Amino acid sequence: MNTSTVTAELPRGRWNTRRSPRLVRAELLKVRKRRGLLAAILALTILPMIVAYVILAILHGVDPAKHGPAGSAHNFADSLNFLGALTIVAGILVGATLGTGDLGAGVFRELVVTGRSRLALFAARVPAGLGVLLLAFGIAFSVSAIAATLLAGPLDPPSGRLLLHSAGWLGLLATVSFVIALGVSSLISSRGTSIGILLGWLLVAMPLLLQIGSLGVFRETMIGAATERLEPAAVLGDGAHVPMSLTAAVLVVAAWTIVPLAAGAWRTVTRDA
Repeated sequence: MNTSTVTAELPRGRWNTRRSPRLVRAELLKVRKRRGLLAAILALTILPMIVAYVILAILHGVDPAKHGPAGSAHNFADSLNFLGALTIVAGILVGATLGTGDLGAGVFRELVVTGRSRLALFAARVPAGLGVLLLAFGIAFSVSAIAATLLAGPLDPPSGRLLLHSAGWLGLLATVSFVIALGVSSLISSRGTSIGILLGWLLVAMPLLLQIGSLGVFRETMIGAATERLEPAAVLGDGAHVPMSLTAAVLVVAAWTIVPLAAGAWRTVTRDA
């Protein structure tokens, strides 16, 4: 190897060290340009919490004898139950959009030809998608927590422990649903099909299967059972359908996070450009 070869390779090494942050910023820019997606996230997160507490406050103001305060720990738990379901939907939308965005726009080949690592392209979608998703749900959660505390009146507001536990659980739902959608959509290369399959499985089929006791230990392998185990008791209500240990729940969450990501990364790396 001569001196000119070494000199030519040095800039390339410096470029590689800076490539990952640039790819993440590029993915964030793609999400920001999708105004329909951002509007959908807003409509699924912040807006429902604002509307719900405004209606409860109006009802209480009109007839306080019949309708209690808009806040309190009880109303907070009800709002978190609702927000949890919306979290799954939003996570699926964002994950499926990022997983198929480059293919749908017809730019995947151009990105690969420029020499960018396919694995880096896939990995950059994770922080970009989670950044947008968790920001939206952080705001929605804050709206619910503040309203439930300030509008509690004579009732007990949500405790600090409940708020922290609920925030962590909501973040877990957002992360897992996003990762599953990202991996599945990257694997099958279809946004619409991925959204339909995952909505049907996570929100319809799996909750029904969790109630079938004859399935036995098979129910413990489902992500819904694990998230129920980690759900705050005040939000859970009547209790989990599948009793399982904390260790088992953590392992199931890890599996449902790693496997879809690995599958999506493999398909991205091996896909024909």
